[in-house]
This record gives sequence, structure tokens and C-alpha cells, in this order.
Amino acid sequence: MDFELGKFSPAFDEMIEQQAVNEIMELNDDSSLFGLSLTAPEARSLVRQRALSLKNNGRIEFGSGLIEKIILAFYDSPYLSRDDYAETLHGLIEIFYYYKNETLDQINDDELISFMKDAFDGICQGSLQLLASREMERFAENIRFGRERDFQG
Repeated sequence: MDFELGKFSPAFDEMIEQQAVNEIMELNDDSSLFGLSLTAPEARSLVRQRALSLKNNGRIEFGSGLIEKIILAFYDSPYLSRDDYAETLHGLIEIFYYYKNETLDQINDDELISFMKDAFDGICQGSLQLLASREMERFAENIRFGRERDFQG
């Protein structure tokens, strides 16, 4: 018998997914002040991206608050536009879970998101590629080796 963690009945899974989509959609009230909003299909895609990222990184997580935390942290970024908002959120979710593992869970979600936001809006100037391949890698290495988080040696 195959058992996939997090898969119950299709109706239950759909209910949980829809609840997460609804929670994400409620954030449009805040993000719309910056010209950003998500459609229901985009929100559903983010929920599915989260599930895929968890699976790909061998992680288990309860609740769906991570997507909301990322949206709340990033929606005021000067580097986001309506055209790339959903796509950028997808990338940020992937980066988050990968580097949650790479930092050996030594920092909490809010600290990781805060560093991501500062780097994204700062030195990376909105580049997900620079964020993932340079800044987050340096950050994770510093965490693993017990150095200052912004050490650049």
C-alpha cells in the first residue's frame, strides 16, 4: 500500500488547498496598495509550489503560513511588478525551503525571510538568481560555520 504523507482523501486535500488559497487571496487587500494582486489560479499555483518545494527538499510542514509570510514581507519591494509578482513568489518559496535546509534549521522562518528580503531589495536589486546563487549561499555558509551572518570573508 502506497502512503504519501499529506495525502488523505481527495476531498480533504481539496478543502485544505482551498483554505490556503482563500488565505492568500485575502492578502490582496494589502498588496493591491502596491499594484500587486494574485488571481485564484495564481494563489492555487503557489500552494502547489509550496507542496512541491517541501517534497523536493524532504521537509514536512503543517499550516500554510509560509506563503503569507513571504507575501507580507515582499509585496512592498520596488523590484516587483504585476507582470512578475506570482513568478517571483514561486521562486522565493523555492529559495526559502532550499536554504531552510542549507542553514540546518538554525534560524527561524522570520529571520530567513528577513535576510532574503534585505538581500533581494538591496544588493541583488530584485534578481532571484543573485539571491539564490550568491547571497543565500554565503548566508547559509556563514550559518553553518558559525560566522556572523553578514560575514563576507
